[in-house]
Amino acid sequence: MIDWLRGASVRHALDPEIDLGGRQVPIVLKRMKTARRLTLRLAPDGSEVRITLPAWAEGREAIAFAHSRAGWLEEQLARLPKRAAPEPGGEVLYRGERLRLAWDTRAPRRPVVEDEALRIGGPQAGLETRLKRWLEAEALRLAEADMRDYCAAAGLDPVPIGLTRAQRRWGSCSDKSRIRINWRLVQAPDWVRRSVVAHEVAHLVHFDHSPAFHALLARIFEGEIAAADRWLKDHGRGLYASFG
Repeated sequence: MIDWLRGASVRHALDPEIDLGGRQVPIVLKRMKTARRLTLRLAPDGSEVRITLPAWAEGREAIAFAHSRAGWLEEQLARLPKRAAPEPGGEVLYRGERLRLAWDTRAPRRPVVEDEALRIGGPQAGLETRLKRWLEAEALRLAEADMRDYCAAAGLDPVPIGLTRAQRRWGSCSDKSRIRINWRLVQAPDWVRRSVVAHEVAHLVHFDHSPAFHALLARIFEGEIAAADRWLKDHGRGLYASFG
């Protein structure tokens, strides 16, 4: 048994769920050929415990390791922002700003940003759904513009771009011909969202994280990648606090 698994309880080795403060949370394993060590983390919304492990590691031992770290995982779960559906008079996070949700049944159903408020009308029933659809449309509009900027900077033709609701990644580039961006980035500051799009555009040229990839990313992105990464690490989970 490798060092980081020593002391892990064997009786938990085959239990694919873990009790975190009375809540049963599934444990999800993902093997990666390039992984050199085990990585344990909680999903941004607390829905699952994720373990990335090297190809040579035993799954049962990784699960046992997760159980041995139950206390730490409980602390992480307790720190997650509480789920709060948007309500009239409350706040909506949009492009890094907290806008007051100004609802008036007589106003147009389509949201409008005005005077540090997001104004929306229509019936209160379905309000969250209408807001989410608008945010997704805004996310796509903004990400498409970002993509065109960075493709031009990299000397590439524009590619199709779509949205994802994934909880594992902020962006992806699966086949060097299409980019997908997490719609929740519309809530982050523009420079954070743009850093993710720039990252995926760089993957259109270098489908890895080689020095050549990082050099291209540094050339096409106007900000500091390290600062954007820190923002997502510190605040990314908060983007899951609203909307299901």
